Amino acid sequence: MWVCKSCRNATYLSAKSTRREYALAGPFRKASQKLPNYPARTRFAPSPTGYMHLGSLRTALFNYLLAKATGGQFLLRIEDTDQKRTVPGAEERICRDLEWAGLQWDEGPGVGGVHGPYRQSERTELYRKHAEDLIDSGHAYRCFCTAERLNELATARSKLGLPTDYDRTCAGIAREESRERADKGHAYIIRLKVPETYPRYEDLVYGRVGGSKGKPKIILGEQSFEDPVLIKSDGQPTYHLANVVDDHYMKITHVVRAVEWMPSTPKHLAMYQAFGWQPPAFAHVGLLQDKSHQKLSKRNLDVDIDSFRSNGVFPEALVNHVALLGWSHNEASDFLSLERLTNIFDLRFTKGNTIVNFHKLAHLQKLYGQKFIQQGGSRFEILIDGLMSVIKERQHPDTRFGFPSEAQERDYVGAVLRADAKQYTSAADFYERCQNFFRQSRTLNAVNLPEDLTDLDCQRIFRYFEQISDLNWTDENIQLAQRNLTIHMAAIRRNSGVDVVPDAADASHITHDAHALEKSGALISRYLRWAIMNLQPGPPMALSMELLGRQETLLRLQTACSHAWQEGSGPLPVEQVATSVNA
Repeated sequence: MWVCKSCRNATYLSAKSTRREYALAGPFRKASQKLPNYPARTRFAPSPTGYMHLGSLRTALFNYLLAKATGGQFLLRIEDTDQKRTVPGAEERICRDLEWAGLQWDEGPGVGGVHGPYRQSERTELYRKHAEDLIDSGHAYRCFCTAERLNELATARSKLGLPTDYDRTCAGIAREESRERADKGHAYIIRLKVPETYPRYEDLVYGRVGGSKGKPKIILGEQSFEDPVLIKSDGQPTYHLANVVDDHYMKITHVVRAVEWMPSTPKHLAMYQAFGWQPPAFAHVGLLQDKSHQKLSKRNLDVDIDSFRSNGVFPEALVNHVALLGWSHNEASDFLSLERLTNIFDLRFTKGNTIVNFHKLAHLQKLYGQKFIQQGGSRFEILIDGLMSVIKERQHPDTRFGFPSEAQERDYVGAVLRADAKQYTSAADFYERCQNFFRQSRTLNAVNLPEDLTDLDCQRIFRYFEQISDLNWTDENIQLAQRNLTIHMAAIRRNSGVDVVPDAADASHITHDAHALEKSGALISRYLRWAIMNLQPGPPMALSMELLGRQETLLRLQTACSHAWQEGSGPLPVEQVATSVNA
């Protein structure tokens, strides 16, 4: 891939090994979907008037991926000019959420950088200077209208069905008079004087847009102008001015943001034109909506990033999920790590809004849980920590298993995690699913006692597993005993309930009777699941029995025998069973 000399800088070369060959992108990509062949500088610019939500995480992620995929820089800028609405602690939580998601910024709060400061509240003099520059060049003007007049104007226009834009009453004030009134302390705001025609631009998602008329709309004899406020009466800048000035001085090359900002883009381009600056490239992505096609609200705690973290969602799963909301790829699977996303990222954003399907997140959560458990290491140890915390929180000490040491307990909890790795979603959900592995279970619901089993059948099942010694108590030996038991029980039913141990010929005949074996096997499996796990789902029964250990398994089978005897008829030598268990 040819690279011009000006782009052969240290940043570009250091990231070359991790970038794809953009110029070789396949013919299926439109030109606007290809990445630039130079390092992109992008930014995430949240306002600390609230916390991060799903939509803002996606905005941050897309800008992060664009920067990292091209060997560029990802900036964090805090847009805190609205001090009245600033939420205490919001900036710190935004930073924590980004770090949790793995989106580390190259410049910004806590990191620094040559283009700082990175809080807009620390850059107000810069904004005021440039607002004055626009006044001097005739592209802006001071508006001395009172709040009362502006409210009356807006109300009157609204009643006429007109847009509540401004009528440029103050635009005709001579520059000298305007300066003199400002110097005397008259309250004012500064407005942009929009051009008659807005500049057109190439949106990276929607193509050629813009070029609409900025000149006055005349309806029922009334004129209105889209002259947005740049500096408020308290001297603070609005978003329109601050983000244009900051993007220029921070050398931002690309801006990925929600489509709701698209109507503001022509005004921003008008400012770039007035300043004589080169604007960044814009990509406007669709909004995130719920299944009712309503916009996901940042005030909905269900989509607050902190709520996902608190509920045990893996940051890798959430980032993977968010990347798929409004962006497409050609990979065989949607299971994409942040590193993989960086390697395959391009600008193939989808047009239109995106319905958020949280079932997809649940699926990815399971895949990542399985991956972390199978890989072991520090992430696996964190999962053990989380599950042990839930066990201690929800399990009464009297019913918890006792272990000689914490290390042995951790080994046991880890073994249970590995046994049911495919079903892990969170520590709390895993505990609910597998709680019978973590408590001494002596209570069964007799209503769920499998039918067609007599108390003698229950005793027979117990004795089959009792014959396995502690040394041989393994998954394989338990499965072998269960297979032999299945054949034995099928033979009993074939002989009208007469308890005979099938000889080799009889066993061979039974093993070819698929229906009899299936019925006998299903009956035993259901009984074991009821007796040992109280019918709760979990790993295969043989593996579950191995994990619980011989003594605990036989004690649970003893309890089941007692229930079966109470529900059925005939004597059951419970004392003999108890003696066998405790031997």
